[in-house]
Amino acid sequence: MSSCPIPVLSAVAGSPDAPPPAVTDGETTGLLHALSAVPDPRSPRGIRYPLAGLLTVAVCAVLAGASSFTAIVDWLYDLDETARARLGFGRGVPATTTMWRLLIRLDADLLATTLAGWLLTRARPDTPRRPRHRRVVAIDGKTLRGARRADGRQMHLLSALDTDTGIVLAQVTVAAKSNEIPAFGPLLDAVQRVLGSLEGLLFVADALHTQTGHATEIAQRGGHLLIPVKANQPTLHTQLTTLPWAQVPVGHQTRDRGHGRRETRTVKALTVNTPGGIRFPHARQAVRITRTRTIAGKTSRETAYLTISLPVADAHPTDLTDWIRREWLIENRVHHVRDVTFREDLHQARTGTGPAVLATLRNTAIGYHHTAGETNIARATRRANRRPHDLITAVTSSNPRTQ
Repeated sequence: MSSCPIPVLSAVAGSPDAPPPAVTDGETTGLLHALSAVPDPRSPRGIRYPLAGLLTVAVCAVLAGASSFTAIVDWLYDLDETARARLGFGRGVPATTTMWRLLIRLDADLLATTLAGWLLTRARPDTPRRPRHRRVVAIDGKTLRGARRADGRQMHLLSALDTDTGIVLAQVTVAAKSNEIPAFGPLLDAVQRVLGSLEGLLFVADALHTQTGHATEIAQRGGHLLIPVKANQPTLHTQLTTLPWAQVPVGHQTRDRGHGRRETRTVKALTVNTPGGIRFPHARQAVRITRTRTIAGKTSRETAYLTISLPVADAHPTDLTDWIRREWLIENRVHHVRDVTFREDLHQARTGTGPAVLATLRNTAIGYHHTAGETNIARATRRANRRPHDLITAVTSSNPRTQ
């Protein structure tokens, strides 16, 4: 009897062609109209300012670089009368405490899905379509270091990024005294509400989410999972490391140079035939990536193992190389920008849903500027702050070309 845990393996080296899926563009909507669907948490008595107007101001202010509740209201105060009137504030403007009391009581998760839906109606994918193109959603968590709960614990959020458009599709708050794993299901629910279906989507995440429950739930909804395997799954990790990789031809190899570093990335993949495959639900391929780096004459090598629920016909090693690197996009294009451009970790909002709401507004600003073709978000916010009338026109118009 063979010692290999997989009785039937086949090397992946081919590159079958398949037509790309059709792309359908949805209708575009103005921000005021989109935000009218958000439930108003305020008491009906004494309401002076419309909810959609207040939320539109919050979105626009963060698009222009505001990083706190006070800065949001300051942005409104600095507008001329014409710009205020366009946002529905013809008779006075709210105090900072009015805006603060509203934002800390909103349903942050619902606001995130509402704003993501609005952005998607205006977005155009910024990644060129390739054969076998597949929509990839990157999942990652972030701790809000300056925000703490009443018990002193830091707040943690779990987000899902559409790597084609740069839009955060959903964000959920991780429960106190818990971790990201129980929040994975609610995050999938939120993504499904925004997109309508998870059919055909490929999810990428870090090794924390190498969970059989996650793989099963995604498969039941018609999606797919590409996930690294590390020591948190020792049995599975041992199975992958003991496969006959030396007998497998190289599927794809890339070489990069820059910043005094040379790096070679080699991808090998094995088709896992079931039953009798590796002990991870719905896995169709086992993947090994070897990274060789040379810096200042010193060479290091790192090996990573992954599984994917797509067969080779839909996931060639060249695709795998691209998809694996997309996991980093949510950290580089969203979380890093929130920290550096919007100084999120320095902000000490801690009341109610305020920290999560502000994080959602920052996600929206980043996604909006990405869909407008901006690559430098800090520069884009400064430009938006200098041109408030253009910004108001862009977000309230139903024509995305006005961005």
